[in-house]
Parts: sequence; C-alpha cells; structure tokens
Amino acid sequence: MTAQYSISGSTARGIATSVERAVADAVLGPGAPLPPVRQLAMELGVSPGTVAVAYKELRQRGIVVTRGRGGTVVAQGPSVGSRRPPRVPEGLRDLASGHPDPAFLPELHPPARVGPVSGSHRASPRLASLEELTRAWFERDGVPAAHVTFAHGALDCVARLLSTELRPGDTVAVEDPGFHHLLDLVPALGLGTAPVAVDDEGMSPGALSAALRSGARAVVCSPRGQSPMGGRFTRERRDDLAAVLAAHPEVLVIEDDHNADISGAEAHPLAAAGPPRWALVRTVSKYLGIDLRWAGVACDATTLARHDGRLLLTSGWVSHVLQETVARLLDDEEVTRLVERAEEEYARRREALVVELGSRGIAAHGASGLNVWVPVRDESAVVNGLRSHGWWVAAGARFRISAPTAVRITTAALEPADAARLASDFAAVLSESEALYGG
Repeated sequence: MTAQYSISGSTARGIATSVERAVADAVLGPGAPLPPVRQLAMELGVSPGTVAVAYKELRQRGIVVTRGRGGTVVAQGPSVGSRRPPRVPEGLRDLASGHPDPAFLPELHPPARVGPVSGSHRASPRLASLEELTRAWFERDGVPAAHVTFAHGALDCVARLLSTELRPGDTVAVEDPGFHHLLDLVPALGLGTAPVAVDDEGMSPGALSAALRSGARAVVCSPRGQSPMGGRFTRERRDDLAAVLAAHPEVLVIEDDHNADISGAEAHPLAAAGPPRWALVRTVSKYLGIDLRWAGVACDATTLARHDGRLLLTSGWVSHVLQETVARLLDDEEVTRLVERAEEEYARRREALVVELGSRGIAAHGASGLNVWVPVRDESAVVNGLRSHGWWVAAGARFRISAPTAVRITTAALEPADAARLASDFAAVLSESEALYGG
C-alpha cells in the first residue's frame, strides 16, 4: 500500500509532505484511503505517534478527512489547490463558467488622473463617497449599516473573517451543495466543514441546527442567488434560521450576497434579523465587471475591528483607484438602468430553462441567480452526453460534499430559444443514460 501511494518519510513533517505531494500529483485522488496509522508506522519504521501527528497536520490543512471506522481518506476538495473547472473544449457552448453575460456589463472608466500620494492610505482606507453609497446599499434592504468596511472581493473577506475568528481544527457550517471556491477555502485555512443541506429556500433549519450542535463556530451562507442551486431566503425561512441561530449567539454568521442586484429575488438577509455576530458581504464583480475585486461589508462592531485589524497588517487598504471606479459606477444612473435590465433578463433566461426542462419531466432548481441545478443519476454521463450535442455544463462533484449528484448550468447568456433546444438535448441524453442503466 505504501509503495503504491509512494508515502515516505521518517518524521511527521516528512510523511505529511509525501502525502501532500501524492495528492498534488493526482497519485492520490479524492476519497483514496491512507494506510492505518499502525500499518504505515510499521512499514516506515517509525512510531505510531509520528504517523498520527502527520495525519493530524494533514487533517488541519484540509488534505485528508477521518471517517471513523472508514479510516483516513483524501478529502473531496484537498486544499493543495482549488478545484478549477476543466478547460472548455473548442467549439462547445460554455454553460459551466458561472459568469455573467458581457452584454450587461458596463464599460469601466477608472479615474483619468491619479495624483501621487504622500505616505499611505492606512489612516483613511475608505473613500467617503463610496462608504456613503455602501451604507445606502445595505440600508435599502434593512441591513444595519453603522459599521461598514471594504475588502478585495467576497472570498478575501470570508477568509479574513474566518482566520481571525477561528483556529485550526474549528468547524464551519457550509452549504451543500455550495460555492466550490468556498469549499476549497475552508479546509485550506485548516478548518473543518459541516455540510448543511439546502433547497430552493436556502439552508435547511434542521440541518443547520445539527451542525451547530456538533460544534460549528461559524456559518457561511447565501441569502439569494445561492451557487450552485439558486436558492433564496424567503422571509419565513430567514426567520426559522434566525431562531436556530438565536440559541448559538457566539457563532459568527457570514452571508455572501454576491449577486445582490441581479439575483432576481427579494432580500431577506439574516443580518436584518439581528444576530449578535454577523457580516453581510456584497460584491460587484457579477454585474459591474469581473475585474472589479471589491466588496462592501456590513457587520457588527467586533467583527469590523477584527477584519480591519487584520487588513491593516496585510494589504492595508483597498486601492483608492479601484474604489473611485466602483463609486462612479454605483452612482451612475445609466449603469443602474443597465443592471435593472440585466436582472430582468437573467430571470427570464433562468426561468425559461427550468420551464423547458420541466415540460420534459426533468426537475430543476433555479429560484434566483445565474444558474440552474439539475439532479441526475450520473454526472459524467450527462456532461459527456451534452458535450456530444455541443453543450458544456459543469459536473456537480466540485460543488458537493455529501449532496446528491447533479449538474450545474449557467443560464446568464442562454436565450429562451436556446433553452428549448438544450432541454430537448438534455432529455435525449437522459434517455440514453437510462437505457444504459436498464431503465
């Protein structure tokens, strides 16, 4: 077994490095079992304690997980690298990326002239004009905006919040299926994941309660436009989740409202329900420009201090050139009208595919956002089958922890007429797959 996996080393660090190298080189794939501690210790001529320390380090870094009697196995998304999507084959229609339609992105106009700065912006990291616009953005949806700050995008903010709030080995409750970059980020920070099932209304209150009772110290969720399933909080679901969280006031609640203005759903964020520790993150990359790596954050006072304290020690501030660019876009009436048209069109395209699939007996999820989630028996068979028809969709594996199999289809640039053709091809692929499986 050791020879097969090429595990070597005479110290805990050496053994851990050997396993990490095998994972990075794809010699050990997701779910691959590692030898039992005592067996590997005997084969390497080291003490069981040395192997146990190596395995502990690998667990804390998110490379492996322990499944009780199932032993230690390579994690589904080992944090030696992000689960990047495969390259889109030439000639295929890309419905896997999750990107917006470029036709609905405004032209960017950075400041024409930028004067030199004496020293740094650490003493005044936020432009007053953008801070005012950000407060109004949150207050519009009932989110308290007494404390706001900026970050370099949603994941940058989430990573900073988790790393200042939690310690390696702590657990984070995450959506399952969920945003694949977040599922990679959490173990990369040395944190464990507690998967929480989601439906068309977002996180399941029962599943969240179970995760919190098991010791999760933070929750990361999407109030709308949830990726990949498209769920959105209704007022009733938000209130049910808030009731669950009320029993755990020490838990940090992070909401990623990443496509707020183009989600096609009303805002019912947990932040408006008054949790003690919270942060609501909004970005503009999905509807103002994917290169605008800026996020506005509303949060409680303690969370603000911890976030900004860590930011001060690292990058210090978000570029004022970037801030000025974002402020101009947010305050531009023509851009606002473009975003409103985008939200309407994205909803029309998303709903068209759901209806077309449903008319062919194919259940699909897509209550908000840019994607449709379609449960299937065999992800690979569907992805490859649709590829033969000229479509490229995303296998659900990179979005799942323990959720059932499915595929994700980005509908942002999919016209309704094309949705009918895709749904027809999808039905044909499923028929072929069922014939292969014997019905």
